[in-house]
Amino acid sequence: MNLYQEQIIDHYQSPHNWGEIKDADKVLEGANVSCGDDLTFYLKLDGDHKISDIKWQGRACAICIASSSMLSDQIVGQTLDQIQKIDINQIKENLGIPLSPIRLKCALLPLETLKRK
Repeated sequence: MNLYQEQIIDHYQSPHNWGEIKDADKVLEGANVSCGDDLTFYLKLDGDHKISDIKWQGRACAICIASSSMLSDQIVGQTLDQIQKIDINQIKENLGIPLSPIRLKCALLPLETLKRK
């Protein structure tokens, strides 16, 4: 097993920022009906409209959960506009493994959900 596969398993088994923010400033929901992934992100914004806290939860495959976990770590301190600039290449780099078109949809669901503003 390579380092990236181990990292995906670690994020799947112990996802970072898992949970809910009851008084979230933004609640963003996304789903991938083709495989059943379903996510909700909760964002707390500071006075500069930067993400000061993020939590997320849902039911999803290992790739989607790992991608959500990694992305949630990365975007703390960023604005919603900065998230719009994150692209597919960053998600692929985070995961570090080849992704089939079906798995790519799973990996991109967290980013697509967060880009809904």
